[in-house]
Amino acid sequence: MSSLNKTVVICERAVKLPPFMSQAVVADRTVYVSGSLGIDNNIKLVPGGAGPEMRRALENMVFCLEAAGSSVDNVVKATIFITDLKDSAIINEEYAKVFKNHPPARSMVQVAKLALDAKLEIEVVALVGDVQCVERHSN
Repeated sequence: MSSLNKTVVICERAVKLPPFMSQAVVADRTVYVSGSLGIDNNIKLVPGGAGPEMRRALENMVFCLEAAGSSVDNVVKATIFITDLKDSAIINEEYAKVFKNHPPARSMVQVAKLALDAKLEIEVVALVGDVQCVERHSN
């Protein structure tokens, strides 16, 4: 049986996580980015609500993707956890600024509470390497 590679990604540009968590892990050619919150380097939520939190969470996510050798264009699945569905419009607006071309499959669910009383958290799964995107249309 051939062996697979597992690489723990340590991204200096993204917010540091506690030692019991990894920012991202690459398994073979797939990267799993841990949930990203809208927090600054002091582990404090950015002020201003869901919009600024989403912008910062996406920034942290992008840093981790790049450190793993991937990119936003290689994301195949995104999951967004939000504490209030009323914030969906502003979250979608910020999301669309980052995922412009061929957005990934996505889920967004409301949860009771998130760490640090954040309004949202996003996690993604992406591919690593040269990825060709093909659109498949069906009737």
